[in-house]
Amino acid sequence: MWVRAALTYRMSFAISTLANVAVTFLDFVTVLLMFSHIETLGGFGLAEVALLYGTASMALGLADLLLGNVERVGGRIRDGSLDVLLVRPVSVFVQVAADRFALRRVGRVLQAGAVLGWALPRVDVVWTPGNVLLLVVTLVSGAVIFGAIFTLGSAFQFWAQDAAQVQNAFTYGGGALLQYPPTIFARELVRGATFVVPLAFVNWLPALRLLGREDPLGLPGWVDFLSPLVAAVLSGLAALVWRSAVRSYRSTGS
Repeated sequence: MWVRAALTYRMSFAISTLANVAVTFLDFVTVLLMFSHIETLGGFGLAEVALLYGTASMALGLADLLLGNVERVGGRIRDGSLDVLLVRPVSVFVQVAADRFALRRVGRVLQAGAVLGWALPRVDVVWTPGNVLLLVVTLVSGAVIFGAIFTLGSAFQFWAQDAAQVQNAFTYGGGALLQYPPTIFARELVRGATFVVPLAFVNWLPALRLLGREDPLGLPGWVDFLSPLVAAVLSGLAALVWRSAVRSYRSTGS
């Protein structure tokens, strides 16, 4: 329904989508401005940073497009409109994710794809079938990881009632973090992004494998291939927490 509504006014949809592309591209303009004054950032060249940027933005863009609206659940909890969703014979999670679905968010995905397409032939990587498969698995797993974090943050709002900005710190903030090499951050931050909130599995670890770079934490090489497993475990955890949160819901009392 929301897609049909968006496409009713095609010119408006095209303009809003292009505006979304332009706004998200400003992030990469920042990277280009930095590299107009430096040759490397944390030992990474422009094409390598563009690879990190493209994979992180693509994963976040896909998760945001499909599940970004779950962060609105806090508003529904406060005004009691979540009650309406509970009496429908459809999953509450699906309804919340589909509510006000914004197809224009595909602009972030298109912009990330353009940057990634520019970076891939310029990085020093031999694109064997194994490396191509690792890249595809990285993008899919990264999107699932971000989707799980969206879900966990939204579930937390059942208890906190207004924690969308806390959630954004790990989703959009995490996406911004992963756009840059892990070598420029403190080791403690990299550890936290690996073992506490496993954002490093979105793109840092697989990208280091593709680029032939050393892991700043000195982890075993097989860890670079764990993104699908981390995505599956995090998704299972998110599903359990979401179901527990919905069961604990007691309406607004009004």
